[in-house]
Amino acid sequence: MDLAALLSSASCTTNLKAKNKEGAIDSLAALAVRSEKVGSVSEKAISMALSEREAQGSTGFGDEIAIPHASVAGLEEFLVFIAHAPKGVEFESLDKKKVHLFFVILGPENRPSEHIQILAAISRSMSGTSLKRELLNAGSTDVMVESFLRHAGEKHEDGPVEKRKMKLLVLILYMEEFIYHILEYFLEEGIEGATILDSSGMGQYVSNIPLFATFIGFMNEQKNRSNTLLATIPADREDEIIKGIEAITGDLDRKQGAMLMTLDIGVWKGTMKMM
Repeated sequence: MDLAALLSSASCTTNLKAKNKEGAIDSLAALAVRSEKVGSVSEKAISMALSEREAQGSTGFGDEIAIPHASVAGLEEFLVFIAHAPKGVEFESLDKKKVHLFFVILGPENRPSEHIQILAAISRSMSGTSLKRELLNAGSTDVMVESFLRHAGEKHEDGPVEKRKMKLLVLILYMEEFIYHILEYFLEEGIEGATILDSSGMGQYVSNIPLFATFIGFMNEQKNRSNTLLATIPADREDEIIKGIEAITGDLDRKQGAMLMTLDIGVWKGTMKMM
């Protein structure tokens, strides 16, 4: 996902002023129409689209950050921009904190998969980096844009999936807290379909054998529940994707409770793509 091509510096600001959520949405819509990407779409249409999305649930996910996003009728390409509100805005965030950084994503109505990839890429760019601090301290939009793109990086373009050799990736996790981060990583990398199976380890059954009955309390059922993720990945990106997963889980050769394997696929038809 090449965020550099989507980010509009004309719409970015280091000084967003708004007294409440409604005012912030109107201000963000006013910033959006500064970009040539918006074309003939009106400020009012953008404000309404963002408001309708917020009515479904706040995009203020916490830690002073919000990612307002919406599909907008008439928009032909994606637009991404950043706004810093120095005084903060009450935005109904999950952690009740004021929002100081807004990452706005606006896109066409008929391209939901790309919208999700952009959302995941921006979300992951904020994880475990100094990006938030740099953006809050940016003295100009040029510095803001440079910092964001440096942390987000650029992704290489993939060739057509049907012409590439694929592998089946199998990831067994006993640590449920990693699942959502890994799925977010998949979306960012263009792996748009994965199947998740509820599974269990042998401990759940061994603890029911009379000989091992005394270990029933030790082998509690929760620890023996697992999730198995199945996904098809391009064979030429196998090492890269495994490294990306281990950036989340840690070195799998040194960690108990997770296992990854890949299998060659002889024939494959169809897709697990969800949209």
